[in-house]
Parts: sequence; C-alpha cells; structure tokens
Amino acid sequence: MSLIGRLIVIFVGFLAACFVGGMIIVIALLFPEFADLGAGPVDQGTIDILLGFGFIFVSGFALVPAAVIVAITEALYIRSALAYAVGGGLVGLACYLGLIPFHSDTLQFEGIVRRHLEIMTGAGIVAGVVYWLIAGRNAGAWRNPPPPRMPPPPLPSNSRPDAR
Repeated sequence: MSLIGRLIVIFVGFLAACFVGGMIIVIALLFPEFADLGAGPVDQGTIDILLGFGFIFVSGFALVPAAVIVAITEALYIRSALAYAVGGGLVGLACYLGLIPFHSDTLQFEGIVRRHLEIMTGAGIVAGVVYWLIAGRNAGAWRNPPPPRMPPPPLPSNSRPDAR
C-alpha cells in the first residue's frame, strides 16, 4: 500500500511542478508586454487561458524526461534539493531542445533563442524545487520497512485474576 501512496505523491508533485513551471514560462514570455506602460490592464480570462495552456504544454513535454529523473532519484534514494533543481534544469533544457530543429548533417541545433533557453531552464529549476518540496524529500522511503511495534505495557500485578 505504501508504493501506491508514493505513486500518488509523485503524481501530485509532478502536477504542481508543471503548474509552477507553466506559470513561470507564461509570465516570463509575456513580461515584455507587461513592461509596456501603454498596454493597459490585462484581461484575467486571457491570463487564465494562457496559464492553462502553459500547464498542458509543460506537462506534456516534460513527462518522459521528468519520469526518468524521478526513477533515478527514487532508485538511488536521492533526497537533495540541489539534485532536483539540477534535474529540473535538465528537463527544462530537454523540453526546449526538443522543440528546436536539429540537423543531423551538421550536428547542430538551429534557431536557439538564448532568452527562451534561459526561461525554460529556469522554469525547470523552480519546478524541480517544487517537486522536491512535495515528493522529493522522501524519495525511496516507500522501500523502508515500517518500524517495529512496541510491545504493550505489562499489566499491573493486582489486575490479574487469582488462579485458585
């Protein structure tokens, strides 16, 4: 039963990390628009839709690389926040490079935008820390046997019936 509970915690941690990563990506990509003083107020419905699409985008592209990182950390009992931040950064990097055309003739990515690469990597780092806060601090704990139960305290000597 503890493995099923652990899988639920991992799933909730992944969803929360994807939501935070999606928020960071949407806000960072829209920041130049927010900086324009003549833009006026931003429609809240538009922001909600963009955050939803950001969540779907991040969770869809990050599922396989994040699952690899989670499997490694669970198997090796890695519970360091730094490991999850580095892993999240690698997942963000992998998600960005997965969207960029790669030419196998020259073995180069073409069209890398440095700002977008930094946003995706930074969002991955923050998402990794959020995952660590929810699920990573107890990585591999589902394999530990439960602690032994303490024996009940002895009965008082006057509570035993006399054996006549």
